[in-house]
Amino acid sequence: MYKFNILTKGLLLCAVATGLYACQSSSHQQMIDMLTKLHKRNHSAQNSFAPDVKLHFSDSVLSVPGNANNIAALMDVAPLLLKTGDEERSVMVYNTLLKKTNVTPADNLMTDVGMAYMRLGERTNCMLNHNGSSCVFPIKDAGVHIIKTGSTKAIETYQNILKSKPDDLESRWLLNIAYMTLGGYPDRVPAQYLIPGLDNTKGANVRPFTDMAADLGLNINGRAGGVIAEDFDNDGYLDLITSGWELNDPMHYFKNNQDGTFTDVTATSGLKGINGGLNIQQTDYDNDGYKDIFVMRGAWNAHGFGDQPSSLLHNNGDGTFTDVTISAGLLFFHPTQAAVWADFNNDGWLDVFIGFESPMGFDQIEIDESKLFINNHDGTFTDVADKAHCNIVSFIKGVTAADYDNDGWPDIFASTLDGRKFLLKNKGKAGAIPDFEDVSEASGVAANRNGTFTTWFFDYNNDGWPDIMAADYRFTTSLAYYAAAAALGKPEPGNGNIYLFRNNRNGTFTEVTKQAGLDKVVFSMGANFGDIDNDGYPDMYFGSGNPDFKSLVPNKMFRNVNGERFEDVTISSRTGNLQKGHGVAFADFRNTGIQDIFAEMGGAVIGDSYRSSLYVNPGQNNNNWISLKLEGTIANSAAIGSRIKITFTDNGVKRSVYKDVNSGGSFGSSPLAQEIGVGQAKILDDIEIKWAGSKTVQHFKSVAVNQFLHIVEGKNQTELLHLRKAVFKKKDAPLVCMPMAVNTARNH
Repeated sequence: MYKFNILTKGLLLCAVATGLYACQSSSHQQMIDMLTKLHKRNHSAQNSFAPDVKLHFSDSVLSVPGNANNIAALMDVAPLLLKTGDEERSVMVYNTLLKKTNVTPADNLMTDVGMAYMRLGERTNCMLNHNGSSCVFPIKDAGVHIIKTGSTKAIETYQNILKSKPDDLESRWLLNIAYMTLGGYPDRVPAQYLIPGLDNTKGANVRPFTDMAADLGLNINGRAGGVIAEDFDNDGYLDLITSGWELNDPMHYFKNNQDGTFTDVTATSGLKGINGGLNIQQTDYDNDGYKDIFVMRGAWNAHGFGDQPSSLLHNNGDGTFTDVTISAGLLFFHPTQAAVWADFNNDGWLDVFIGFESPMGFDQIEIDESKLFINNHDGTFTDVADKAHCNIVSFIKGVTAADYDNDGWPDIFASTLDGRKFLLKNKGKAGAIPDFEDVSEASGVAANRNGTFTTWFFDYNNDGWPDIMAADYRFTTSLAYYAAAAALGKPEPGNGNIYLFRNNRNGTFTEVTKQAGLDKVVFSMGANFGDIDNDGYPDMYFGSGNPDFKSLVPNKMFRNVNGERFEDVTISSRTGNLQKGHGVAFADFRNTGIQDIFAEMGGAVIGDSYRSSLYVNPGQNNNNWISLKLEGTIANSAAIGSRIKITFTDNGVKRSVYKDVNSGGSFGSSPLAQEIGVGQAKILDDIEIKWAGSKTVQHFKSVAVNQFLHIVEGKNQTELLHLRKAVFKKKDAPLVCMPMAVNTARNH
């Protein structure tokens, strides 16, 4: 495998260097061909994310005459069937094993049996009979299962386990969830196994969101991936582009029709065949005013299977995209889902910093140093990470950029699964190649040694100094245990927290996780921030989970309370989907000044795929807002990194809101047009813009609220954008899909 991988890489790079590709097809077709070949390479029994290959082998063992009851092969087949999405056969195989082995309720096999039944219930209800309430925690109303076989048998299994192991918190959590799916929580849960308060709506409340992805044709059934909410055709209306992580998962491009509907235009967009991508981001690398796309691939893949290219997709301005990775000099083969675009040398052109997953128990043949590709202003890039002293090595899961010390130069923060946290200060060196200093220890962020994933800079307390969020994560353990422990009032300290580092305004940070109320169990995979109530303080939504099917824990929503603390509003907001959550985008899709939330859902294997959600915000109050689309002239065209300060009087109190132009989180991309809440302000006293890189500062006085404005650097007048409000309409309920009956009988 290693030799093949090295040869493949060498041949590709050699071909580029010698111009052989120029004699063949276009750069775009080259990428499609490359991805196709790599997908075939990755279809291997050595790939832990190719369960279908392993299943084929185990089935071949069972097909040998006289071998149909081979216990070892059956033990392999049963979990593989779950991973490939055949829950019915998995249940039957598990039942065969129960009959042919001396299994006791205390055996680990029983927990797998319980999960097989849970997955069967989810397949026949949440997937096949999907609706906006499916799998939303706490499960109620239309989310209650119509077809009860799976959850009924799961309850029976988990109760048998708990009789032998009453302290098994994982099984206790899953038992309570199973009762929920049948409408039996809390009344029918045996008292000794009840986890009380899982449906508690007292305390923090917001008006409930409604998942309307299915109504709008946006409920893609897919695996883990990314999302971008952005106006890709410059008509003023937000479109959606999604990706899936496997190399046969297609991208999807949904064009906003300006009337409350979307059309899937993938087939004509040039994205067909540009598969894969655990994370995607928008940029404007060539300053032509059209948002381009950067696709990151290979993350999580071990044994060399993560050596995949990322892609730079040029927006042609006509509804199509062209892959220009090779010609741009961005062809590399390293596993990543972590990149950030910023003008690191302040020359008016966007550069990109990319963090890779270097070994942490993964047996890669090379150490993957981070890369900093500086924009050459001609459509190409040059890697200067070594010279810029930012070529860090770690198992990097998220990167973000902001000017944390307000010196006019964008800095870098990297979140890693191995526990190290890197803060790289941009020293402001003049010239094409910037220079960074590792101030992780001096700044205080390195003191926290927990592994983290999603991250971002944001000014959560509106003091004008960017703060840092980095969320905890666990890859290999079931999260049901941690969820149960927290719900029972005995959480595991430092497990699943959202770490918040407050900027001390002197180059250092203080971790304020507990003071801010964020010492909660989340285990974030994807996340982003926005302002669901337009009070000017950023709220957060986290997609949670990990590859383990037993990690059936809800996504989480946290509302920012006056920049002082965060309150968990997951239950009242009805956004706590129990399925795996990944790319997240906050966006005003309806042009009402109210932000909705799109969440790309699904796990790592085909059996863990799930439908994406669009949580439509009903509006939380009558607060006002402003939407600003900035366009740089000396600064980069997309104005990424520019700092917005809005000053106004809210209920007699004069205050300011600060917002940087970026796409938000490190896993999911919100629009670059900044949607900013201003509370009860009627007039904005001042909009101040510090344009990234150009050092230009502009002020706009006495601006009316509730407007969409286009601001061009250097122009003293704003342009009012006239955008129609959209109304999302519900579709008629679909017919119930009844699956084939499953023989779930077993011996005791």
